[in-house]
Amino acid sequence: MPENNVKISVIMPVYRVEDYVGKAIESIQAQTLSEWELFAVDDGSPDNSGAICDEYAKNDSRIKVIHQENAGAPAARNVAIDLAVGEYMYFMDSDDWAEPTMLEDMYNIAQQNDRQLVVAGYYIDTYYTDEEKFTQEQVVPSVVYKTQKEFRENAHKLFDKNLLYTPWNKLFSSEYIKENKLYFPNTFWDDFPFNLSVVRDIERVAVTDNKYYHFIRKRAESETARYRSDMFDKREEENGWMRDLYAHWGIMNGEIDEFISRRYIERIIGCVENVTNKNCDLPTNEKKAQIKNMICSETAQRAVKLAKPGSLYMKVLLLPIKWKSVCLMYMMSCVISKVKSSNTKLFAKLKAGR
Repeated sequence: MPENNVKISVIMPVYRVEDYVGKAIESIQAQTLSEWELFAVDDGSPDNSGAICDEYAKNDSRIKVIHQENAGAPAARNVAIDLAVGEYMYFMDSDDWAEPTMLEDMYNIAQQNDRQLVVAGYYIDTYYTDEEKFTQEQVVPSVVYKTQKEFRENAHKLFDKNLLYTPWNKLFSSEYIKENKLYFPNTFWDDFPFNLSVVRDIERVAVTDNKYYHFIRKRAESETARYRSDMFDKREEENGWMRDLYAHWGIMNGEIDEFISRRYIERIIGCVENVTNKNCDLPTNEKKAQIKNMICSETAQRAVKLAKPGSLYMKVLLLPIKWKSVCLMYMMSCVISKVKSSNTKLFAKLKAGR
């Protein structure tokens, strides 16, 4: 296929996904839109992931495999951004898969409405056995925002449904990405800051209530399952980024402030669970000291006062923070960690209903 006929450049970092990457590639090959190129960037994977990609590339000239020394997913994506020739870019994870009409539908929305960014719904498939799963749907009603101002005034509704944090439920204008020199920052959880850089000055956005992407929660070794000693610092940084975005936009009201506060405090609960889960080997007194630092700060106390949780489950979880009760927060978090490790189905349902 001549380069000038490429409608979408699909970019996929590959690392330790030998059991999953084949399905990811096949879901792109099955797309009803055929004018795509796929960059599978083998980021120095120590397993057979790179070789599997090579086998698919032998039989499909649209698949381009890049082998590089391990430098992380951001670097892998950025290499492909510079090489992409498609009108649009789509970023995929190599352990997930997509419905067949995804690229065609999103391309048509972008073309018909002259959009720089198209945002779609998606599925979260949490497997609690090899075959059984709990599926959560993330979606908001379809809309083509008429102006930049309209998008900015409603962006918190998309953030609140987790539709603006990840790259894989979006189609990006290649011209917009390249003209603004937008790249993934060299950090873990690079998705969020990249998307913030995209939406910061974006003008033309559309949202579809169709769902295409299947985000798979299954691998114990995945990024989202690991213990992170710097998770709290990261969440503090992200909260600052979010408030900086709205300051740049010059938009703030009670509804937006409540949303940002609620999301922050929900992530603090995740940070507390991070230190009580089985992968953290800190002594108990150090765990409690960290929890105190998290829940008793001025930022956390302001956030918990403003937050309006949507479930009884979350209201109960916020009580120890409101009371500044480190011991109660520690005990509740230990229960959460136990459920997370022993009953994946229940944990997924509770998380989805928060």
